[in-house]
Amino acid sequence: MSPVLAGVLQLIALTAALALAYRPLGDYMAAVYSSPKHLRIEKVIYRCIGANADTQMRWPAYLRGVLAFSVVGVLFLYLLQRVQGSMPLSLGFASISPDQAFNTAASFVANTNWQSYSGEQAMGHVVQTAGLAVQNFVSAATGMAVAIALVRGFARSRTGDLGNFWADLVRGTVRVLVPIAVIGAIILVACGAIQNLSGIHGVGQFMGGSQQTNGGAVASQEVIKELGTNGGGYFNANSAHPFENPNAFTNLFEIFLILVIPFALTRTFGKLVGNVKQGYAILATMGIIWLGFTALMMWTEFAHGGPALQAAGAAMEGKETRFGVGSSAIFSVATTLTSTGAVDSFHSSFTAFGGGIQLLGMMLGEIAPGGVGSGLYGMLVMAIIAVFLAGLMVGRTPEYLGKKIGTREIKLAACYILITPTLVLGFTAASMVLPDALGSMLNTKALGAGSHGFSEVLYAFTSGANNNGSAFGGLNANTPWYNTTIGLAMLLGRFLPMVFVLALAGSLAEQKPIPETAGTLRTEKPLFAGLLVGTILIITGLTYFPALALGPLAEGLS
Repeated sequence: MSPVLAGVLQLIALTAALALAYRPLGDYMAAVYSSPKHLRIEKVIYRCIGANADTQMRWPAYLRGVLAFSVVGVLFLYLLQRVQGSMPLSLGFASISPDQAFNTAASFVANTNWQSYSGEQAMGHVVQTAGLAVQNFVSAATGMAVAIALVRGFARSRTGDLGNFWADLVRGTVRVLVPIAVIGAIILVACGAIQNLSGIHGVGQFMGGSQQTNGGAVASQEVIKELGTNGGGYFNANSAHPFENPNAFTNLFEIFLILVIPFALTRTFGKLVGNVKQGYAILATMGIIWLGFTALMMWTEFAHGGPALQAAGAAMEGKETRFGVGSSAIFSVATTLTSTGAVDSFHSSFTAFGGGIQLLGMMLGEIAPGGVGSGLYGMLVMAIIAVFLAGLMVGRTPEYLGKKIGTREIKLAACYILITPTLVLGFTAASMVLPDALGSMLNTKALGAGSHGFSEVLYAFTSGANNNGSAFGGLNANTPWYNTTIGLAMLLGRFLPMVFVLALAGSLAEQKPIPETAGTLRTEKPLFAGLLVGTILIITGLTYFPALALGPLAEGLS
């Protein structure tokens, strides 16, 4: 079987698996977030945290809950790293330095999982399990809660109530993420992923000698790393490490975990607003972009010229021979079009245009299908922009799902889409004029000259501000400058958009529904899906094209 055919068959199998899970999972999540009843374990959690889960919150209260919970998460994870050296099961590792502890705490709470350290050489079992793995669950549940709050803004009328953040957080964790993660972890262990709390030990090599390695609760962390679109690996090699990703089946299974909840949330959206066709329109938009990017990535990597690459059958540098080019391309697109950031190959070793596709996927806002929760609310904001543009073209007041898109709504949507470009381009520009920042580009000449060096920095801040977490190799990001600025980009890129999303949800929930007329734009039709795709690509292209031209495009055309 040719590598191209193998890649296509894997893509078909993945699409079929996602299609099978779409309806039952989407309906289940709609039932979870609309149920008036609480489970017994949920009531215990509410008493422990002192929350009244039956109280309805307006958007400022909902936002305060999100921010308060996240601040506590950052502080707890920061302190846990700072005292690691004195804790049991630390494997002899020292406490983490202040700037790196801040960067890591911000990273995992912001659902980014950017890692400027080697996991197996820095973090002990307690930090990995009680710190990082816990944040993998609750940061994903926070994103889902914000998405559900925005959906309620469309579904409710003449009230500013958006539900209860604490109830949404706990339900998302207890009823959705934990059950799937348990099943997924069992599958990974059965396929060869490790799950233990062993210490560091030597492993013999075929060619003689030995190397040091350590065990860990890898399977349980690996599954939520993908399911929650987190991405931070137990080991530095991430999903290219055989302890995390043993074989071709687990590789495809992990891609499935990355995509299944973000895609299924479109069904949840349709059920909660009372029109599943609206969910299908959002799903179609996400699917078109995802399949288009995947096809383009596979073509770029298989067709790259040069005698060495042709002899290998494709651009094999930096790719796992266990998986090959096709599977690596599928994984790469899945992880950069969502906020996952996990890797089963080194992104910087992809072709120049392949690296550009990875960058563009993140620059879209990671909305196809995007992160758990963040992909849905990002796509709905883009839908509001598309409806507004359509209204300008026909001279009609725009409306979406029976809600009028007025001045307040469009300002909030515009602020949402301007945040990440400001962070990405601003921090990248600053890094390109500071000698210390330029000196972190290890694989370039004097002061980081070169288009690939620029791409490394652009990728770092694009990944951080869009809460992705993957990176181009060759950039030493473990410096005070990058630890601090990328940490700020992750926090601001995560929580500032949530401010505008929740304010938008509150504004929509206060409105009364507008009845459909003959002039109402049918947003469940293929025409609107095409308009939405075009809006996303045009806005992103106009914003980032100059930066892409200086980086991957210049490198690919040189």
